[in-house]
Amino acid sequence: MNHTFSKPKRESNQLVFGIRAVIEAIKSGQEIESLYLQRGLRGDLMIELKELLTEHQITAQQVPVEKLNRLTMKNHQGVVAFISPIIYQKIEDIIPAIYEKGKTPLILILDGITDVRNMGAIARTAACTGVHAIVVPSRGAAQINPDTIKTSAGALYTLPVCRVESLSKTAKFLQESGLQLVACTEKTEDFLYQPDYTAPTAIILGSEEDGISNDLIRIADHLAKIPMFGEIESLNVSVSAGVILYETVRQRGNY
Repeated sequence: MNHTFSKPKRESNQLVFGIRAVIEAIKSGQEIESLYLQRGLRGDLMIELKELLTEHQITAQQVPVEKLNRLTMKNHQGVVAFISPIIYQKIEDIIPAIYEKGKTPLILILDGITDVRNMGAIARTAACTGVHAIVVPSRGAAQINPDTIKTSAGALYTLPVCRVESLSKTAKFLQESGLQLVACTEKTEDFLYQPDYTAPTAIILGSEEDGISNDLIRIADHLAKIPMFGEIESLNVSVSAGVILYETVRQRGNY
């Protein structure tokens, strides 16, 4: 696995509260993992904060004050943020660097996976199978927090994670960069052994509840399912990740 992109680690999510404190955290370049704003909050500082959120493409959740009070009983002024324990990176920087090193890109796209332990387990397997980066959406993805880091056995400190506004736009960028998209889904008759994973590849995994979004299914180059026998209709998504990634390892001869 390529460690070029890893950054110094932080040990845990840091809670920051108060409008000015959150503004300064964003201005200083801190990675905001999650941000909660009290509904109906107004004022000049809030205008400044919202302009910063737009500029830095940070998503905020509008919540009742009771939610904020559960996060901290201190004077939060209607704003609470968590700083990420990792530094998110840009897939647009990673792909050219992989090619420049003479490597064959292997990227993992996680669509709608919200369970932190699944996220951590997938990252651990990804690190063991030569994945160069994981791509997650800025909304509807598992938080990277101490539980996620622990479940990943520290892999999330060394494996680049890219948080993007649109998975479909990023997937198209990867296609334009020469990668094939392989969607791991039951909506096909083709088994996961059929694609040629020795080519530059991005593997897409979806949640067990909703699967992969139709936008990604439509643009995928290959749909691939895992053979299933018996009464159970699906595997845990972290197990599915292991199955398809080790097929990639087998085909690429990375052993």
